[in-house]
Amino acid sequence: MPQITVDYSDSLADAFDRRGFALALHPLVADIVDTRLAACKTRFRRTDDTVVADEATGHALVHIGIALLPGRTPEVKAKLSAAALDLVAQYVRPADGTAEPHLSAEVRDLEASYVKR
Repeated sequence: MPQITVDYSDSLADAFDRRGFALALHPLVADIVDTRLAACKTRFRRTDDTVVADEATGHALVHIGIALLPGRTPEVKAKLSAAALDLVAQYVRPADGTAEPHLSAEVRDLEASYVKR
């Protein structure tokens, strides 16, 4: 915990410094939610197909999902979402021939069934 998943459009593969983003995100998460830096884990998932509104091409997305053990206030979750969104904007740029990527973030509680080893 925290479990961080970042989905990003295939077109951003060369336009998104994923490792740099994760290394900057982890201390931010640890500070805001008061957890150990060593507990932060991020995985990236490239999405092949992205459609926005009624257009089939020309758009790219990055969505950051952060799952935490229950107990953080809505205010802390909102602060972390906003901070992650501000941070990712520094690590992703539009791919050639595309508009600014759509960026989003969500912080949620892990389910009671979550276990780790």
